[in-house]
Amino acid sequence: MPTAPALAQDKALSVDAILNDPQAPVGGNPKGDVTIVAFLDYNCPFCKKSAPDLEKIVKSDGRIRLVYKDWPILTPASNHGAQLALAAKYQGKYEQVHHALMGIPGMRISKEKMTEAVQKSGVDMERLNADLKQHGAEIQALIQRNLDQADALGLTGTPVYLIGPFKASGALTYEQFRKAVADARAQGKQ
Repeated sequence: MPTAPALAQDKALSVDAILNDPQAPVGGNPKGDVTIVAFLDYNCPFCKKSAPDLEKIVKSDGRIRLVYKDWPILTPASNHGAQLALAAKYQGKYEQVHHALMGIPGMRISKEKMTEAVQKSGVDMERLNADLKQHGAEIQALIQRNLDQADALGLTGTPVYLIGPFKASGALTYEQFRKAVADARAQGKQ
């Protein structure tokens, strides 16, 4: 697994801004001793491939804080999916929608297929659409912050995982996540 220190190229970018954006969805253990920051796109086949293993390590470990960074860079529909997932956060259903979108097989998923998957996920679509309207500017600002952070970190494609002090790109397996988390704990850093 290629890992490298996750140092920002832009010194103005703070670690705190990446780890603790109050608008960014957080999963796993909010008080976990290792943080994984996941930069993902709902049209990325490698994101989809590693999603079950990421979910498995977070659940089985119990001490991992997972910060989701919706980074829609592949298609215009990717931005639509990110907006839907982030709007679902206002009803406490971000992860439910995230998993529904990651579960759509294939690439170049259309906006319509994404909307259909979200509808089938069991969220309140009326509320989601109202939240999209009411919080649209906040949602787009968060997506832009994620894009800016990815640029400042020099990220070039999805998925990218910041695991404690390490950066790993590509579809990681459960074992690779487990090893990276163990290495991060050994470093004693978040």
